[in-house]
Amino acid sequence: MKVTARMLAAAAASAILLGAGLSSPVARAADEKKAPEAKVSKNASKPLKAAKDAADAKKYPEALEELKKVEAMSDRTPYDTHVMNELYGFVYVRTQQYAEAAKSLEAGLTDGFLTEADQSTRLKALAQVNYQIKNYDKAIEFGDKVIKAGQADDDMVTLVSQAYYIKGDYPGTMKFVNEYNDGLIKAGKTPKEQALNLVLSSCLKVDDNECATKALERMVSYYPKPDYWQNLLYSLFQQEGQTDKSLLQVYRLAADVDVLKRPDDYTEYAQLAIEAGSPGEAEFILEKGMAKNIFTDPKLIDRNKRLLENAKKQADQDRASLDKIAKDAASGKTGDKDVSIGLAYLGYKQYDKAVEAIQRGLSKPGVQNQGEAHLLLGIALLGSGKREDAQKAFNSVKGDAKLERIANLWSLHARQA
Repeated sequence: MKVTARMLAAAAASAILLGAGLSSPVARAADEKKAPEAKVSKNASKPLKAAKDAADAKKYPEALEELKKVEAMSDRTPYDTHVMNELYGFVYVRTQQYAEAAKSLEAGLTDGFLTEADQSTRLKALAQVNYQIKNYDKAIEFGDKVIKAGQADDDMVTLVSQAYYIKGDYPGTMKFVNEYNDGLIKAGKTPKEQALNLVLSSCLKVDDNECATKALERMVSYYPKPDYWQNLLYSLFQQEGQTDKSLLQVYRLAADVDVLKRPDDYTEYAQLAIEAGSPGEAEFILEKGMAKNIFTDPKLIDRNKRLLENAKKQADQDRASLDKIAKDAASGKTGDKDVSIGLAYLGYKQYDKAVEAIQRGLSKPGVQNQGEAHLLLGIALLGSGKREDAQKAFNSVKGDAKLERIANLWSLHARQA
């Protein structure tokens, strides 16, 4: 509020006529434009000067009394009214009557006596003071004018954003902030983290999960903090229409960015991996959970130990025959089996072999899920340190909206790795 008070005081003082025969910068500008109406009338001169002198002496009640005399004049000129309102605004600011100050100073915007520079200052001050007095519609109105004039700084954009949000207009918040952020991104600039958070909060206020997920995607794009990644991926876990296959892909990414936190996540991930024919992957994630002491409840520890034993047993059998099966698959005429072999190698972190098998499969006909194969290829390439090639593979995932979204996130993760 103190900052706003100073701004308003400066705005008010900048356009006050200091009595007949004296002139402010505004009055001089008006004189230069040959505007004879920009002079105080003879009748109003005395009370206006008395009001100015009282205000200078900090005798604000006396100043207000003199201004009321001017207000009561039936023959006051438009410029008398302008100066009266400017003085009213100045006195109201000094007495911390901000609502009254805002009304008085707003009157000067359209009476024709403010220079362009003074109008800009006035708009900024009025946006701030209306925000402070919780007149959010007015704060938005004036702030938006400053923004459209290309004279806004980040603080003004934040003020308008928060005004929309605080008054409960969450769709308005999303529209305003997203449009502004889109402009920044188009110009090659980075959106403010606070602004992205405001969009996310607005999405959650209206229970729009898809909106929240998109907001989180943008947040991890520019501020790849673990908490944001975790919130994003957990929102995908809860997305409607998830299948076991699509959930497994979310778990893979969550594990790679290291944001799995709940015991159930490790258990479900392992079970889905085993069912998908990747016991090595299940073994790895359960051992990781054990090392992190994720499982603290005795029943959960026992259950996941049994699951780990099962995964190890299957993995041992798998490893013993995997190279032979891969050789047989290589001679096959269709590629699905090669892709399956690639998935198995991927689970054992044998990335080069995984890349070779999946690429071989994609070079043949008969791969039923091309999108999934390209996604697995990208993960294997990223694991082997070939980030550019991984990006190309992720960009090749087409035809399945859920897989495309996961591929885009993997691509983003690859850029940040």
